[in-house]
Amino acid sequence: MLKIDIITIFPRMFENFTDYGVIKEGDIKSLYELNVYDLRDFTLDRHRKVDDRPYGGGPGMVMAVQPIDAAVAHIKEKNKVSDPAMQKVILLSPKGKRLEQDFLRTLSKFENIIMICGRYEGVDERVNKLGIADMELSIGDYILTGGEVPAMVVIDGVIRLLKGVVGREESTIRESFEENLLDYPQYTRPEEYKGLKVPEILLSGNHQQIEKWRIKESFDITSKNRPDLFDKNN
Repeated sequence: MLKIDIITIFPRMFENFTDYGVIKEGDIKSLYELNVYDLRDFTLDRHRKVDDRPYGGGPGMVMAVQPIDAAVAHIKEKNKVSDPAMQKVILLSPKGKRLEQDFLRTLSKFENIIMICGRYEGVDERVNKLGIADMELSIGDYILTGGEVPAMVVIDGVIRLLKGVVGREESTIRESFEENLLDYPQYTRPEEYKGLKVPEILLSGNHQQIEKWRIKESFDITSKNRPDLFDKNN
């Protein structure tokens, strides 16, 4: 079973997170275990402070290395994974590697994922240099107020790939980004709505021709919206 551990100063943000959709399905089937840790429980500061002013000056505050180090050490000791290579400690950060579908699939095969939710102006660089975090990860080229929402994105993306979570495994394979192509257009009833009809090919029952149409549509949409994805096919 995959264990996912979150280190955050806002643990209540994850309350009710497992109550919906495929995340709930995975929880009901005990396909993963989610644990949320309050970073303030690991600080040595009597005021439960986890941040301080940046050396060299500048605006804002920086998250301190000590409580993060202690939290990660505590979780690793608690989990005792069979193979250290099957455990990944991730610092959510806008300066990290950009999240992609292939990496979600890789993470879904791990035994334990530990995610550190950054806040403020950033995290003391020694979290990286001391190897407390194995890597930094970003969910996109934009800035959020903290790592909690990115952590939820990663959790959602990983859990839906666990075997048994999604009803039809085919649906996790034939979708956007799995083959570096965006998904083709989807339609359902009614056949006509406000003058717009479902493409005739989808009503034909000719599955070979439908498949050709879907492939062409995927290429066309990718070419228009995300031409950069074609570079990954080369």
